[in-house]
Amino acid sequence: MIVADDRAGLLKAREALGIGAGASSGGSALALVPTMGALHEGHRSLIRLARERAAHVAVSIFVNPLQFGPAEDYSRYPRTFDADLEVCAAEGVGVVFAPSVQDMYLPDRQVGVSAGEMGSVVEGEFRPGHLDGVLTVVLKLFNLVQPDVAVFGRKDAQQLAMIRRMVADLNLPVSIVGGPTVREPDGLALSSRNRYLSPDDRTAALALSRALEAGSGRRAPEEIRGAALAVLGAEPSLAVDYLVLVDPATFAEVGDDYAGEAILAVAARVGSTRLIDNVTVDVR
Repeated sequence: MIVADDRAGLLKAREALGIGAGASSGGSALALVPTMGALHEGHRSLIRLARERAAHVAVSIFVNPLQFGPAEDYSRYPRTFDADLEVCAAEGVGVVFAPSVQDMYLPDRQVGVSAGEMGSVVEGEFRPGHLDGVLTVVLKLFNLVQPDVAVFGRKDAQQLAMIRRMVADLNLPVSIVGGPTVREPDGLALSSRNRYLSPDDRTAALALSRALEAGSGRRAPEEIRGAALAVLGAEPSLAVDYLVLVDPATFAEVGDDYAGEAILAVAARVGSTRLIDNVTVDVR
């Protein structure tokens, strides 16, 4: 496994591993799994999915300051680099790209990616600029690593939808793959932020997955929302940011006459920790 921290290191890694100019040009395909580190079983599942899609796998580890607001947890976000390298080695990763902030961003950086109207709703409403920061770093990673395939988790459903839209809008030569959400046996979606939770907080956090399960058992939009909100309302330790039922392609909330696949998404604070989760539901 090769660890690179800049573009020159990535080029050397590609040469050493025999990664060509892309599968479409006869080279060996490369799949990228972008992460912020603190790797867990959910990340492992994405790496395994990447290995199914390409001959070589790269994992990026970079805590991106652009996607954190001024009052968010950038400074205390878990950083477990040595343990992350062990995970990558065990999963057969060929390249780990671990740049510094200085490697990724000029001090006077002026140009970035705007998430547009789709980036201003749901997560974008509660975390202004967050999706701009996500898209900017993902585009930079694509330019630096030059993957043929990139794998993202569906737990960050709006992020995945926005990345697909960016790829389409900017004609990027990358195939985007979404990996399923991995959960604990009790239903809690795996997240690097789960390690912040106290035992009591963790118990309260289970209301998120229970709410989604309750909502996914219904079919009409008002019944889906109502069932999920009833579960959330019964947990006093939660501070709910949103519970929404949205179109998967646009993240616009669906009306009562909507029919088809939709995403039921929730975000809430448990203690000092903000968690998100979602499920896909069949609305009739």
